Amino acid sequence: MSTNNSVMTDYTSTDDAAVVRLSDGKIILQTVDFFTPIVDDPYTFGQISAANSLSDIYAMGGRPLFALNIVGFPIQKLPNEILSEIMQGGADKAAEAGIPIVGGHSIDDNEPKYGLVVTGEAIEKNIWTNSGAKEGDQIILTKPIGTGIISTAIKKEKASSKIISPAVETMKTLNKKASEVAQKFTPNAVTDITGFGLVGHLIEICKSSKVSAKIYFNQIDLLPGTLDLIEEGIMPGGSKRNLEHAEKFTNFSSELSYNEKLITCDAQTSGGLLITLPPKDAKAFLNDFGNKANVVGEIISEKDKPIMVSL
Repeated sequence: MSTNNSVMTDYTSTDDAAVVRLSDGKIILQTVDFFTPIVDDPYTFGQISAANSLSDIYAMGGRPLFALNIVGFPIQKLPNEILSEIMQGGADKAAEAGIPIVGGHSIDDNEPKYGLVVTGEAIEKNIWTNSGAKEGDQIILTKPIGTGIISTAIKKEKASSKIISPAVETMKTLNKKASEVAQKFTPNAVTDITGFGLVGHLIEICKSSKVSAKIYFNQIDLLPGTLDLIEEGIMPGGSKRNLEHAEKFTNFSSELSYNEKLITCDAQTSGGLLITLPPKDAKAFLNDFGNKANVVGEIISEKDKPIMVSL
């Protein structure tokens, strides 16, 4: 942790954004994220990347205020129109979130990269962390998973439009509504599902909260095509590494196949929020939020390993 007393959360924690207290007592949040294209359409890529960058503010219970662009682009190799479309996608997604993009920085790079630095605000007593999960909490996931597998299939030209469309739709959907609905309750722990996958991010919650969790594979909502693609051997390298790490901290049921285990560790882009709530509040959240959010497990007392996954 920083020696600066104004810094409440920094890189030493596993929370989603930095939290800093200003001299007037107000709380600001800041986060940054960017990556290379995962879809062919430049405008859609800009939307997805912006939604992904904004997600960390929503996962902390904050409200985004403004953003800065981070851009890498091969200016001698690709038309400027492509860059304009990427940035327009980001600008439109930021506008949907109700914030302006006020500037940024770009470099000449061999491969396009795009993302945002996002600054937000929060009320100190209402900031969410990943360290407060309590025994008996229900674990809610607000988006289906499988974007890592599907993104890999897109790169290999193995994904049909019927598979690509729902994946793109979920990746470019803001976590704004999920955050706003959750603010009606008092979540004990919240994070968003990104590169470490469902199990990886849940391990962080359990370790920080000194609890364990049970996950039920059949209760996890999967994007269309996820199972078929993985059966075809389409497995992202990042998801494989996630599973290798997760197996040190997870008791997987013998009933689960290797592919099913891998899905629980699939590296996500712009994934949903993972929220732990007492059962009554969890039910109310699902009734209010609707969409495809569902309970995927429960928090239990601390065991030898943080996670148990069964069918």
